[in-house]
Amino acid sequence: MTVFPADLKLWLRANGVAQDSPRQSVSGGCISEALCIESPQGALFVKFGQEVPTRFYEAEAEGLDYLHQASNLRVPDVLAYGEHFIVMNYIRSAPHRGDFWEQLARQLAGLHDCQRQQFGFINDNFCGETPQINTLDEDGHRFFAERRLLYQARLAADAGLLGSKEQADIHRLCRRLPELVPEQPASLLHGDLWSGNIHASETGEPVFIDPAVYFGWAETDLAMTRLFGGFPESFYDAYTEVRALESGWRERLEIYQLYPLLNHLNLFGGSYLASVQTILKRFA
Repeated sequence: MTVFPADLKLWLRANGVAQDSPRQSVSGGCISEALCIESPQGALFVKFGQEVPTRFYEAEAEGLDYLHQASNLRVPDVLAYGEHFIVMNYIRSAPHRGDFWEQLARQLAGLHDCQRQQFGFINDNFCGETPQINTLDEDGHRFFAERRLLYQARLAADAGLLGSKEQADIHRLCRRLPELVPEQPASLLHGDLWSGNIHASETGEPVFIDPAVYFGWAETDLAMTRLFGGFPESFYDAYTEVRALESGWRERLEIYQLYPLLNHLNLFGGSYLASVQTILKRFA
C-alpha cells in the first residue's frame, strides 16, 4: 500500500479524499511517485516524495502558476502543494490531433515573445533535482556562463565527474560566448522542454508540464527539444513562420545543450560525459 507523506495525508483528509478512493499509478518522472486519485473535486494528479530538496514542489507550483498567468499555454492547475507533495487537476490524455506540433510551436513562439530586461527569475528553482540558479542579470552571456554552465561544471568537478581539461574547456567556451551567440532578449522559457514534458490533452491538444521556468535565450528552449527524442521538423517550420530566429540558430543548439547534458552528468553519471566532450571539442 502506498505510504503518503504526513502533509499530503492531511491535505487529502481535509479535502474529503478517502483512504480507499480509486487511484492508479501514473508517470511522475524519476524523482516523485505519482497517482491519479478520484476525489469529490474530480480527478487529481498527485506527486509526492519524502527525499526531495527544500522548496522542490513549491518551485514547480510557482513555475506553473507563472506560465498560466503570463501566457496562453495550457498547463495543469495547481490545487495545493507542501514540502513533500503537489496536487494538480488530472488532465486525461488522447492521441495528438493532426496539427498538434504546429499548435505547440505557435504557443511556444508566443511564450518567447513574453520578454523582460533581465535574465533569470523571481526565485531559484530546479532542473530535475539540481538547483537552477536564477539570480537576475541584464547580461545574457554572463547569465548563461555563470548561472548555467559554470555552476553545473563546479558540481560535476566536485563530484569527480569532470576532469581538469573539460573544466578548462568550459571556461574557454564561456569566454567565447559573445562571439558564438548573438545578442538576444530575455524570453520567458519553459526551461526543460523535452518530449517527456509535453502532454496531449483529452482533446489531443498540447499541455506543458514540469517546467523549470526562467527568462533566458529562446534558442535554449529549442535546443532542449532536440535532445532525448526530439520534435518533428514540422514543429520548427511552424515556429519560424511566426517568430523569426537569428541566422545560424541550428548550429548554435549544441552550445545550449551543454547545460542539460552537464545536468544529466550530475544527476545520472558518466554516461553523459562523451556528449559533453564532443560539444566542447567543437566550440571551446
